[in-house]
Amino acid sequence: MPLSATAFTLLVVDDERQNRLLLTELFDGQYRIIQAKNGVQALEKARQHQPDLILLDVLMPEMDGMAVLHELKRDGSTRHIPVIFVTALDSAADEEKGLDLGAVDYISKPFHPPIVRARVRNHLQLVHQRRLLEQLAALDGLTGIPNRRQFDTALEREWRRCRRNAQPLSLIIADVDFFKKYNDTLGHASGDRVLQEVAATLRQGVRRPADLVARYGGEEFVLLLPETCAANAQLLARNLLNLLQQKALPHPASDVGPHITLSMGGVTAIPAGDAPDPEFFQRADAALYAAKAQGRNRVCWSA
Repeated sequence: MPLSATAFTLLVVDDERQNRLLLTELFDGQYRIIQAKNGVQALEKARQHQPDLILLDVLMPEMDGMAVLHELKRDGSTRHIPVIFVTALDSAADEEKGLDLGAVDYISKPFHPPIVRARVRNHLQLVHQRRLLEQLAALDGLTGIPNRRQFDTALEREWRRCRRNAQPLSLIIADVDFFKKYNDTLGHASGDRVLQEVAATLRQGVRRPADLVARYGGEEFVLLLPETCAANAQLLARNLLNLLQQKALPHPASDVGPHITLSMGGVTAIPAGDAPDPEFFQRADAALYAAKAQGRNRVCWSA
């Protein structure tokens, strides 16, 4: 598997210390290993560390592996983590029950180390492939930046985080001025290249890891700026306009000037409520239309 040795984290759960050590030694140097000696500890460490795979014993006192798996699948933060049962229970009925609960595999004790290694490796390869597909699904195919789907997810996440911390959340909507005229004049292939240049410029100017630049659709982009006040967000927007102006991308059909420009509308709010208020985006969109009405190539902010 073409991955670094520490690319994955395994959670090994067994009430017998010797079994935990045996499985840990089996993968020593290959993966990051976390151990848990009972069901309660397994749930805590699964939530805390978000392992890529769990090797779970079934026969444990107080809370057995079946109960642990049931709780893992009930919790939205852990239900995605694949679980392999490693257990002395080897009847078909036990295996069927574990698989019905959501386990991805079932290994009987005493196990053969090469078989365990191979099965773990195969399941981690599936995890890796799923993540690649999720990443591709969240990116815009033309510009390579996050798409609207990823923006919607980020907006929900940052809305809740800023609400908890009582911090401002700023949103900017940017639109390429007279883009239809550009396509009509120079063709869609040139238009695609311009969108790629604009996306690269926005990404270049937005440096904080928590900030998000996404293509919302067509020639429209969105910037999500957590814990950013209105003054700082407007300053960033004006800096982005200047950065794009320095690129001097020709636009022979623009009514604004000889180069590609953007109109921007923004809003800042301290979130309230569990879900993003639809009015939050609508206010930024209204500010964008105000920027267009006032002559384009400018930033307008929602009061």
